Amino acid sequence: MNNHIRRPLKILTPARILVLSFLGLILAGTVLLLFPFSVSQRGLSFIDALFTSTSAVCVTGLAVIDIGKELSTIGEIVTMLLFQFGGLGIITFSVVLFGLMGRTISFKEREILQSTFLHTPRRDIFLVIKWVLFSTLTIEGIGTLLLFLRFASDFSAGQALYQALYHSVSAFNNCGYSLFPNNLMNYQGDWLVNLTIMALIIIGGIGFIVIYEVYNRVRHPRKKLSLHSKIVLLVTGGLIVVGAILFYIFEAQHILKGESTSTGILTSLFHSVTPRTCGFNTVDVGQLSNPTILLTMTLMLIGASPGSTGGGIKTTSFALLMLIIWNRFRGQEGVNIYNRTVPREILTRTIAIVFASVFSIFLVTSFLLLVSPSESLPPVQSRHFFVEYIFESISAFGTVGLSMGTTATLTGVQKLAIVFLMFAGRVGPLTLAFSWHAPKKEIIYAEESVMVG
Repeated sequence: MNNHIRRPLKILTPARILVLSFLGLILAGTVLLLFPFSVSQRGLSFIDALFTSTSAVCVTGLAVIDIGKELSTIGEIVTMLLFQFGGLGIITFSVVLFGLMGRTISFKEREILQSTFLHTPRRDIFLVIKWVLFSTLTIEGIGTLLLFLRFASDFSAGQALYQALYHSVSAFNNCGYSLFPNNLMNYQGDWLVNLTIMALIIIGGIGFIVIYEVYNRVRHPRKKLSLHSKIVLLVTGGLIVVGAILFYIFEAQHILKGESTSTGILTSLFHSVTPRTCGFNTVDVGQLSNPTILLTMTLMLIGASPGSTGGGIKTTSFALLMLIIWNRFRGQEGVNIYNRTVPREILTRTIAIVFASVFSIFLVTSFLLLVSPSESLPPVQSRHFFVEYIFESISAFGTVGLSMGTTATLTGVQKLAIVFLMFAGRVGPLTLAFSWHAPKKEIIYAEESVMVG
């Protein structure tokens, strides 16, 4: 009897529990979106409901339907709950709920939460998770208030509050779902809306442990930030500044031509922030110049930071990869930063994550091209589809949600491929691999050299 009980528990590794929790939430969301009360007009097909649910749970923001038009108010609330639970993780809410009821946290739950939110194990994990939930609701509340002040001039009080809440939750969870037909393009030059959305995206994207450490540093100046937080803040700030400058340079004589300097700067800042895993846009992404498209794809691939609501290879992986390459050029094998040495295991994991991510994008992009109905088009248009599919794949994996207008034209099979990529991007390619095949004890044989490079 005991053996029968222990075997399923042994099979349910932390990685599998994490993957199953996301799968369960996606399926629940799909079922809810298929009900008539979730739609305002025609019913959704199973694939469209699955795509919408996956995009919400994986906080991606890619949409095959007009959320504000084709979903009812109940359907919109369903998507909001999906990207709220998807951003923080259903296990987070479960642990807090059971903890408040007096239930202790199991070892597996503790391991999942530590791998999700923390860079090093902590004994006060439950207090940290409670703080994460409390700070999330507080930040989203402040964002809702700021957006309400602006939306109140365009909508009735009740509608303005609802729009503000939806977009605040969507921004903090780095989802990018909008109830407006053209996203935030009507607010391109609005400083309050842009700055509020950008702040929510950045705070949600740097990771909860970083927010926690910065908060403690402000309260207690003597407390030092961890190496993880220093790297995240440095890389995040650098990418925003460099991305904004390059966007302005690339688009000054293109999509920003004729705009005021302040609007140009605001648009550049916004579109330097939003590719970092949140698909809001204030300009038509499909009309961007080629250098800007390349810049956007690069930012989308890097994505947000570990322990956040965003995806991508993560800012820390990008930083460590650059340091690995730089040190190799200098003839050094290790990586030292801020008077600390990064463990070799972390460096190896970084290389594996980057390779697995790029390989996943390559496979799905190749599949999209193989099953594309554009094969009968002239070569010039086919090449155009090639760029759009790469953009779509990177956006899906980075859980960004920006699109060059390709999402709505995808076939059923292509939508399923994007669904897989969104899921892999949210849970992580290595976590997905470990859930399928748990790592076994490593066997070491006699070494033999192989020529490389």
